Amino acid sequence: MFHLTCSTCAKEFPADTTAWRCQCGGLLDLTFEPGFWPDAVSDRAPDLWRYREALPVLDETAIVSFGEGYTPLLPVSFGRRSAWIKQDHLFQTGSYKDRGAALLISHARALGIKKVVEDSSGNAGCAVAAYCARAGIACDIYVPESTSPAKLEQIAAYGAGLIRIPGSREDTARAVMAAAENTFYASHTWNPFFFHGTKTWAYEVCEQLGWKAPDSVVLPAGNGTLLLGAAIGFKELTAAKIISRPPAIIAVQAEACQPLTRAFETGSQQPVKIEKRDTRAEGIAIAEPARGWQILAAVRASGGGFISVTESEIRTAQQRMASQGYFIEPTAAAVIAGLARYLSTAPDKEIVVSTFSGHGLKAAGH
Repeated sequence: MFHLTCSTCAKEFPADTTAWRCQCGGLLDLTFEPGFWPDAVSDRAPDLWRYREALPVLDETAIVSFGEGYTPLLPVSFGRRSAWIKQDHLFQTGSYKDRGAALLISHARALGIKKVVEDSSGNAGCAVAAYCARAGIACDIYVPESTSPAKLEQIAAYGAGLIRIPGSREDTARAVMAAAENTFYASHTWNPFFFHGTKTWAYEVCEQLGWKAPDSVVLPAGNGTLLLGAAIGFKELTAAKIISRPPAIIAVQAEACQPLTRAFETGSQQPVKIEKRDTRAEGIAIAEPARGWQILAAVRASGGGFISVTESEIRTAQQRMASQGYFIEPTAAAVIAGLARYLSTAPDKEIVVSTFSGHGLKAAGH
């Protein structure tokens, strides 16, 4: 079995708790030991549920799925170098957030939850709304007023209540907390089940590389939902001796919003206060990441680092990928801009993996 543990005071909560944070205000983490082994997946469907023994599920009959996962891992050219790119823009709702939503909404369904609330800059809201629609669970999605119109239309199409909040992404996060006092908070930041869905990115990468870990991974760093999930996945695979060691994590932020990059550069254990500016990469424009200290700790433990990219680099990366037939949203392009910068100095033999985090249609017309 498994349980939740407060990262601040170490208080334990049962797996079926509906609490989204400790009474002390601390974040909850999932204490879970997977029993997975590669031989188990050879004849299973090509989806993320192939790693069933590695996923904390209370009730298998409650699983909510679109057959998501096991996205292609393709080589993409960057001049004289290439890198492996996970095609996570091909998910049901157009972003990797489906990984977390699949597990979290399955968990909510197992608990008998009838309604959830969530706050998002767009993609997580789309994912939670879609999986709630499939599960028959009502949901309200809180979003900043500035969210891409295409994402708002997508959320509304799933039948979710769409609540636009004036101001910043941080204002939106604060607004949803009042509703979360009385309604299940399906948070991609606070609820640890989400990260145990996104960790399947690491499992898939290693399986697709022949059950070997890459030397480094280049990932977005906003709220850290993919980065922290990947760190959990690589740690589990290392502990099980399926891979020999986890890869270095290279985290990418936009120069317009880089509280973690600055913290990393100054040696701080917590995100630093910044003056947030507008950026095309809305998905990582998080000035106050709730798990910022965990993101910093994960990157440091991996021997990795941070890269912050300019708006010009983001535009160039988006155009560069489109010229190769890949239509990705600006947030995804920010990660690819960071990848291009990293590859320019990485050793030739280094195996580097990154991701297309969101589809270009997400931001069409924005």
